[in-house]
Amino acid sequence: MNQSRLERITLEPGKCGGRPCIRGYRIRVSDILSLLGAGASHAEILGDYPFLEEEDILAALDYAAIQTDHAILIAA
Repeated sequence: MNQSRLERITLEPGKCGGRPCIRGYRIRVSDILSLLGAGASHAEILGDYPFLEEEDILAALDYAAIQTDHAILIAA
């Protein structure tokens, strides 16, 4: 994981409902993840969104990895 890559992820209260976006653009991390999950390649995403860079896609993946890396407590 590249910590400096995470600087590409921005959170702005008035943009996209405060959800994490890529470099201040109105494309959310979840949008990138959904595209990847649907089978889009990095090249396809970059072709459809020419303002994005490869590092933006990798930043979205890094961000998702961090967000899912927490303990889940189950009440017994």
